Amino acid sequence: MTIVWLIAGFVLLIVGAEALVRGSSRLAASMGISPLVVGLTVVAFGTSSPELAVSIKAALAGQADITIGNVVGSNIFNVLFILGLSALITPLIVSQQLLRLDVPLMILASVAVLALGADGTLGRWDSLALFLALIAYTVFLILQSRREVKEVKDAYDSAYGLEQPRSLLQVAANIGWSVAGLALLMVGAAWLVDAAVAIARHLGLSELIVGLTIVAAGTSLPEVAASVVAGLRGERDIAVGNVIGSSLFNLLGVAGLAGLFAPNGLNVPAAALRFDIPVMVAAAVACLPIFFTGYCIARWEGALFLGYYIAYTLYLILDAAGHDGLGAFRAAMTGFVIPLTAVTLAVVSLRALRHKRRNAMKD
Repeated sequence: MTIVWLIAGFVLLIVGAEALVRGSSRLAASMGISPLVVGLTVVAFGTSSPELAVSIKAALAGQADITIGNVVGSNIFNVLFILGLSALITPLIVSQQLLRLDVPLMILASVAVLALGADGTLGRWDSLALFLALIAYTVFLILQSRREVKEVKDAYDSAYGLEQPRSLLQVAANIGWSVAGLALLMVGAAWLVDAAVAIARHLGLSELIVGLTIVAAGTSLPEVAASVVAGLRGERDIAVGNVIGSSLFNLLGVAGLAGLFAPNGLNVPAAALRFDIPVMVAAAVACLPIFFTGYCIARWEGALFLGYYIAYTLYLILDAAGHDGLGAFRAAMTGFVIPLTAVTLAVVSLRALRHKRRNAMKD
């Protein structure tokens, strides 16, 4: 029966993602809001609702390790796995707004969570500050989108086939698609998480490991489905914006609200402070040079992200099992793989900068 629930949940996620992307993209364009903004808000927040539900439930039950593991693990999963998989399927075009505003904010929010939790607790005031930051960010995005020049809006209308004003019936239909898709995503994610957590608990894994892996991946499956479907449908702004917006929502909204609901705030495990949260920050920082090179996430960059997620997951498994190969694996990653990747990204970024300067001089 557990396998049946897993399969049924997966099917609901795919169907729900298709409905949500279709309805929200058309609704946003008809309202004069860019697909990037709807990806950063409606789709991202909607697909992150499973993380919110699971985290608040865990916080109220005093299972802070699952809450923190869910937030941190989901963000690592979002950036490394979802972006990697989506780019591997089809190269993703990156909006300049993401580079100027949203990715730096994701990095700042990641560092803020690390700094606020450095004392071992994410208190009520810390959580309130995170949640207020989310509200300010959302309001800013909507106002900014509404102020776009007419040419930009016309370009979005043309791209999404919305040159003519939509009737109230069509608007209602788009809202219905979005709501139905979101509902299917939530139900599918719930089935998957329940089944996956039951399996993980049966294997005797710790709550932090469960939160970082099974729960994080399970609650992030709506983002996987939404981003992959958006990429295949050509809605690439939504595909990338969904990941970045979801990561911001996890850091500011999920962690913020869960901390507010928790009786004594959220205890941040020392293991997460030493390793997992720094990995989350590093993954966020890695987006800048990759996004910057040609404003496109190429297939090889997607493969790089996927490789790092596999390496991260393998590290967690070896660490949980107390395997003898953990030391050699850690030495190989820190002594060779990570430095080589950093040098490669630095060289690619410098070449991109030189190319842009040459083009600017020609112009």
